[in-house]
Amino acid sequence: MVDTDGPLAGIRVLEMGSFVAGPFAGQLLADFGAEVIKIESPTPGDPMRRWGTMLGDRSIWWSALARSKRLVALDLRQPEDRAVARRLALTCDVVLENFTPGRLEEWGLGYEELAKEHPRLVMTRVSGFGQTGPRAKEPGFGSIGEAMGGLRELTGSPDRPPARAAVALGDQIAGLFAAFGTLAALRQVERDGLGQVVDVALYEAVFALTESLVADYELTGLLRTRTGGVLPGVAPSNAYPTSDGRMVMIAANSDPIFVRLVEAMGRPELAQDERFATHVGRGARMEEVDELVAAWTSALTFDALDVILEAAAVPHGLIYRAPDMVADAQYLARETIQRVHDAALGCDVAMPRVVPRLSRTPGRIAWAGADVGAHTDEVLAELGVVADPSDEVDEASARPPVRGGRTAETNG
Repeated sequence: MVDTDGPLAGIRVLEMGSFVAGPFAGQLLADFGAEVIKIESPTPGDPMRRWGTMLGDRSIWWSALARSKRLVALDLRQPEDRAVARRLALTCDVVLENFTPGRLEEWGLGYEELAKEHPRLVMTRVSGFGQTGPRAKEPGFGSIGEAMGGLRELTGSPDRPPARAAVALGDQIAGLFAAFGTLAALRQVERDGLGQVVDVALYEAVFALTESLVADYELTGLLRTRTGGVLPGVAPSNAYPTSDGRMVMIAANSDPIFVRLVEAMGRPELAQDERFATHVGRGARMEEVDELVAAWTSALTFDALDVILEAAAVPHGLIYRAPDMVADAQYLARETIQRVHDAALGCDVAMPRVVPRLSRTPGRIAWAGADVGAHTDEVLAELGVVADPSDEVDEASARPPVRGGRTAETNG
């Protein structure tokens, strides 16, 4: 059932591509009511079905990444299926794709070709290096975008090689920009009736978050690099140990908050000490400040620290693991974790709820990611295309029949 109440209700999106960046953008649009029709190859389907933690023969992550999407199995290497994809595209407001640049043009599905018949079409294109430039036609992944966008050089401890976040951060950053760009382009369609291409390069999406990285170098010669768990010149703002073996983040780098922290520590004189009285002074003595705070926190359990810091209005938080999130009162009060039944897995799957929250027309999760081609027949029937009744169901992938019983590798 297509959402008719969300703020993006009435927007129809054809998602083509695989892995994370493009599909994450599709997930965000679907969360707010857009009808997202995802095309994937009949066998074996999107590679993300087999990435991450598996439950049986399917990824748990897929339940969230493909949530609320209508899944259609088509082999885009086959002319007949490309013709169906073209017909679908011409019924949509948006085509969202993350193939290597040039692939859709080879198939007759590029923007210029489709826009001849559908000038209002928005095509959102996510790729490693963008649609232009000397590396445009090279394949790319989020990890390469993180490297070239500057994030890896800034992540980790200075005495160790660059580190990565244990999530597909670069891909999901690009997905956020893709969703934002899509909405901006749709707004322009409302104004002048013409669509356009939204070009999202993975490395540029990451680079967009690096603040004054290049300006710092050009204007002062500073080469910013890894600084561990701190930002240079900002103290105290770090993770500190507790007596029960946990780590608590305390952010008391502004002068008024530092006064409250040291009073809570029983060391109010530190706020009057000229070495620590100002933000600049503390920043110049980060290690010394951190040692003072750590000596205090390490003598207390987190529960005891929580009470003291809350009473002092000092920003703080335990470094959470999954069990902490599940039990946390704030998570519970706001229902930050939503459990959605996944029929294929035969259980409820916990996933982050829709973000952000809209007070009047909130987003929602209609269903968990389904089997390969779960909605093929109904979507094609709406298009006026009827599946060949002689086709057989591929039991291995538990999908509805697809015309000709063809198979395809996933294209990325």
